[in-house]
Amino acid sequence: MNRETGCGLGASCGWPSAGHYSGRIALSPEGKLFFAVGDRQQWDGFQRTDPQDIKILSGKVLRLNDDGTPAAGNPLAARGGDPAIWTYGHRNLLGLAFDANGNLWEQEMGPLGGDEVNLILPGRNYGWPVVSNGDNYPGPPTNGAAIPDHRPGDGFEAPKVWWSPAISPAGMMVYSGKLWPQWRGDLFIGGLSSQSLVRVDVNGPEATKGDQFALGTRIREPEEGPDGSIYLLTDGRRGFDGKLVKLTPKR
Repeated sequence: MNRETGCGLGASCGWPSAGHYSGRIALSPEGKLFFAVGDRQQWDGFQRTDPQDIKILSGKVLRLNDDGTPAAGNPLAARGGDPAIWTYGHRNLLGLAFDANGNLWEQEMGPLGGDEVNLILPGRNYGWPVVSNGDNYPGPPTNGAAIPDHRPGDGFEAPKVWWSPAISPAGMMVYSGKLWPQWRGDLFIGGLSSQSLVRVDVNGPEATKGDQFALGTRIREPEEGPDGSIYLLTDGRRGFDGKLVKLTPKR
């Protein structure tokens, strides 16, 4: 909800762009609601500025009470930021989930390359659009200009895992089932342009690339079934001919 306009997420809210809504939700073990807000593809001359502005909600992860009000103790309020903001410097956040250890994982689409998985930590700046392991798309307004990569000591929180060329990550879930016990605690991500199911190996607060299963169709969302199977929602040819697919171990 845009507090200035009272405008809901499904409306344009007066923004000139209709892209990068994000809108993912995760409920923390202590009952707080974490909400991902995309950068909305806003431009101020050459660069997107909103994700770095801690007074604006776009390009942020918010931490809220269950009634939608800002939760107490959010880290940027004391710096003059919006009291709802937990982290900032994000692009298009399309996955948000807690693991069994209480770690909050997030994945987002980068620009041309630079798709990433992040461990979400309070008050951290994840860099967009100042740094990215991808570059700008060709064409106006940026005409393919390079973006500095994440570097140690640059003041930004680097991704735990990133991909270039892009996999175009969509939905994400943390696996906890019994059918693949070796994958418990790992992340599964749907790949759009990569037409794949992507596994990220999680070990405590660290993550590395795991398997990438080529499936020949765009994967919009992975979810775990009650029996530990994995369900995939495909969107076929860009939004139609989609299917619900159930994966189980080979017998």
